[in-house]
Amino acid sequence: MLLQQHVKPFLIGIVLLFTFQTQSQNIGKDLELLFNDTQLLGLAVSISINGSHETFNFGVRDVSRNLPITNTTHFRIASISKAFTALAVMKLYDAGIVDLDEDISNYLGYQVRNPNAVTTPITLRMVLSHRSGLQDGAGYANFQNATFSQTPLPNLNELLLPGGNFYTPNIWRLEAPGTYFTYSNLNFGLLGTIIEAVTSERFDVYMKSEILEPLGIDGSFNIQDLTDINELAALYRYQNGTWVPQLDNYEGVMPTPPDLSGYVPGTNGLYFAPQGGLRCTATDLITFLRFLQEEGNDGTLDITPATLQEMKAIAWDYNGSNGDNYFGLFNRWGLGLHHANTQSNDRICGVDFGTFIGHPGEAYGLISDAFFTSAGAIQFSILINGSRNGYEVGATTSFYTVEEKIFSTLCAYFQQELAVGAFETTPFTITPNPASSYVNISSKTDTDFTWQLFSVSGKSISESSVAADKNILDVSSLFSGIYFLKISTPNQTLVKKISIE
Repeated sequence: MLLQQHVKPFLIGIVLLFTFQTQSQNIGKDLELLFNDTQLLGLAVSISINGSHETFNFGVRDVSRNLPITNTTHFRIASISKAFTALAVMKLYDAGIVDLDEDISNYLGYQVRNPNAVTTPITLRMVLSHRSGLQDGAGYANFQNATFSQTPLPNLNELLLPGGNFYTPNIWRLEAPGTYFTYSNLNFGLLGTIIEAVTSERFDVYMKSEILEPLGIDGSFNIQDLTDINELAALYRYQNGTWVPQLDNYEGVMPTPPDLSGYVPGTNGLYFAPQGGLRCTATDLITFLRFLQEEGNDGTLDITPATLQEMKAIAWDYNGSNGDNYFGLFNRWGLGLHHANTQSNDRICGVDFGTFIGHPGEAYGLISDAFFTSAGAIQFSILINGSRNGYEVGATTSFYTVEEKIFSTLCAYFQQELAVGAFETTPFTITPNPASSYVNISSKTDTDFTWQLFSVSGKSISESSVAADKNILDVSSLFSGIYFLKISTPNQTLVKKISIE
């Protein structure tokens, strides 16, 4: 598989922090009922709301050995991998090693042009946003097969250039690069090759050392890197009354490493599947999403917030004729990131949540989703390794039916807000509000309390340690805008909207 209201979506992200712990048990029960009703083989759902994180696991990762899905189960996450590849490109851009608007020919060492628009250079920005003019034509499948069967590996130029052994005219669209959106796996095989060309490292090695390990993600584009092959989920389809493994059915035995001693980085990054080959856990995906949502402010990866903002910004917006919107599912894209929840066909939750940014995936019987909210602080990931009934397009969206059902279950909990107005009946006063230099929190009783201040994006700004009766918050250094104050006592948690002018 491969505008919004400005206050309420932010409030949802903050408020959910306080309902999450009490509702998580119900979420688990509801997901278990859904898992059984839809007859899935294995399901991992990970949810994070303003830092409160839960993962729910059901079913098995290995049918023959009856091994359960756990928090450490790794899945081949399919096209969500593209978002990780995109982050690697953005890191190189941030470091000044590549330019998003440079002709990709200058990185590959040979000229790449759409034969239908030979005067138009193709840029990294176009490739990242699926506007390069490339599509997965007949030659792509043949080239992939040769990549995993030939020694030495074929060069990517044999697919891209007229006259190449795997070239077919239908890998190129008739429209000029930059003018038309077509979702394409080949785009990200091309990006993986460019990453290798400019770093002189194999794609899997670069991703492991420069992206995954700094983020604390226990995953890899190379199966040989996995700590325990027993933790890998096999992917299945249900055929003729039995579960038939499609991929990763190693039954605890690490496969023999391929001989890559003669491989030249920058010739065929498709070997490492930049478009779909990352194996990681549902929790790893939350780590990745949180990094993007919070714009790297935890310092784990050397990349500036401005670059991450550019990655998340809208690069393509469907207007009815400027692309193939994949049956209504793809209506808006950033750089390697899908912007969903924009129209009825790509709906995840209600409109109050704003845009969900992330990526869906599908391959070998697996369905995957990983998204975060543009407003608020919600992240979720879904990994399914098989469905007895297959996958049907949803009744109301272009997601699959099982995705719709999981989204509905999650969103029902997301929508459980605390009533901010109820704060006024509590024994606390907040003055002044609006504020400019300080906020005074006073309790009318002798009950001890603690407080925590959040930005509208869900970032914790400051908090108390032990407090009683009275606290003064210095807000003189904060930007003007809306913030949320969480007050906790031994018996209740309250939230108050604060305006700083």
